[in-house]
Amino acid sequence: MAAATNWATLLEEQAAKLKDKTFLYVVYQDRSISYADMDLNANRVANFLLNLGAAPGDGIATLMNNSPEFLDIFFGIQKIGMYVNTVNTSLRGDQLAYTIDNSDTKFLVVDHDLLDIYQTVAAKTPKVERVIVNTLEAPAGFRVPKGMIDLKDAYSKDISTTKPEVKFDESSILMLMYTSGTTGLPKGVVMRYNKNIIERLRMIAGVLLKPDSVYYTALQLFHGNALYVTTTSALVVGCTVALSKRFSASRFWEEIAKSRATVFNTIGAIIPILMKTPETPYEKQHRVEKVLSAGCPAALWEPFEKRFGVKIWEAYAAIDGTGFIANFGDGPKGSIGKPLNSIIRLVDDKGNDVPTGATGELLFKVDPNKKSTVEYYRNPDASGEKTKGEWEYTGDLMYQDEQGYIYFVGRSTDSMRRRGENVSAYDVEQAILKHPSVLEAAVYAVPSEMTEDEIMASVKLVEGRKLGGKELLDFLQDKLAKFAIPRYIRMVDDFPRTETFRIKKGELKSLGITKDTYDAGA
Repeated sequence: MAAATNWATLLEEQAAKLKDKTFLYVVYQDRSISYADMDLNANRVANFLLNLGAAPGDGIATLMNNSPEFLDIFFGIQKIGMYVNTVNTSLRGDQLAYTIDNSDTKFLVVDHDLLDIYQTVAAKTPKVERVIVNTLEAPAGFRVPKGMIDLKDAYSKDISTTKPEVKFDESSILMLMYTSGTTGLPKGVVMRYNKNIIERLRMIAGVLLKPDSVYYTALQLFHGNALYVTTTSALVVGCTVALSKRFSASRFWEEIAKSRATVFNTIGAIIPILMKTPETPYEKQHRVEKVLSAGCPAALWEPFEKRFGVKIWEAYAAIDGTGFIANFGDGPKGSIGKPLNSIIRLVDDKGNDVPTGATGELLFKVDPNKKSTVEYYRNPDASGEKTKGEWEYTGDLMYQDEQGYIYFVGRSTDSMRRRGENVSAYDVEQAILKHPSVLEAAVYAVPSEMTEDEIMASVKLVEGRKLGGKELLDFLQDKLAKFAIPRYIRMVDDFPRTETFRIKKGELKSLGITKDTYDAGA
């Protein structure tokens, strides 16, 4: 495996060795890009930005969906010591403006079809001096607004493909990746040139991938799953990334077959969607052996493997964390596995260790000599709260069995108090998902006439199915404790969500109990 310590030098090392081997297969374009060409394109972008006045230490925000150009910028800025803020393209309004402005970026690259969205907040991002529009997938006739720059110019013959000679401080910022911000304002997680995630990914890359692997992802590059777990792991090993534009349940297995993928990664929200889609011949005509999952519902683990002929490996990590837990098929189905090179604790809300089988917040032990292992940009208070003394607080609730295997329960912020009992939204959601007509579910607290919470569930049905609120509650009677059964049920056509498929429960809570909500207490 390649040994370089940042992505640009890693790409250079692999390009020199692998040359014309395909690094990126762009599924939606049916186009292959070699390691050597990927490196040349990164050099083009670096020289293009230097021509625009960029310098080491400057920031560039990317408001971009999946494309080769996203990666060209990601690699290119590292040639000249800039940093990149990979903006979540689902953000709107104040959250979008905050994420760009808070990052202090002078440059912004925006896809042509996202330009209107940026322009709604442009007045709130005064630090952005140059706007570059990615028109490489724009329709004929599209015109870049006056005062903006066309990214297409970076690929002209006038731009050198030679690596620029630029010196910069290796302790400087390389990347900001903002948390999804499902509640409150996002926080920018800092990675530096000499302190990044590559080393943590070497082990999983070596176990999961081979040089002839084809690693498919339909998740978005602006988030850690696609950029780190897929792209970085493939780069370390020297295999191929198969990049989809976006996740589509109807096209998923066709793209898997077309790309000749041998492995893909997924998240828990996608697995029930794929399980409830109609069968397609493509789901049996693929080369996939392993699926790297994050949050696979325990009840769907074995059915998913059986239906699609794959083996699930489960892993746990966070963009704002340093610990790693994995189940490489050697642990019970439903478990995220055991800690790898980490010491953990599970504690209650008073900081006391919980007994085996009891739920507690997951903590990772860190170097006590470091002020914080996780750094949030321009937010020292949040950085300090993340790490307290020797322990990094994840905010995730887990329990551990007698063999030491860990099981995910839910977010600590996703817990409700009803009738004197703590209720996990995750547990309630998993029970609801057992109904064959339910595609997705989001459970959250709403105000009660009493002093505690009432539980509400918003539910999206499988296409063509019908299900009433009372019928669903009847279904749940023998699957949940009485105090955990929702009082309110609302059927929805879809959810507000981030591009990483996380449902924005904050928006659902703000809607409250609507006129179309079924009330079991009425």
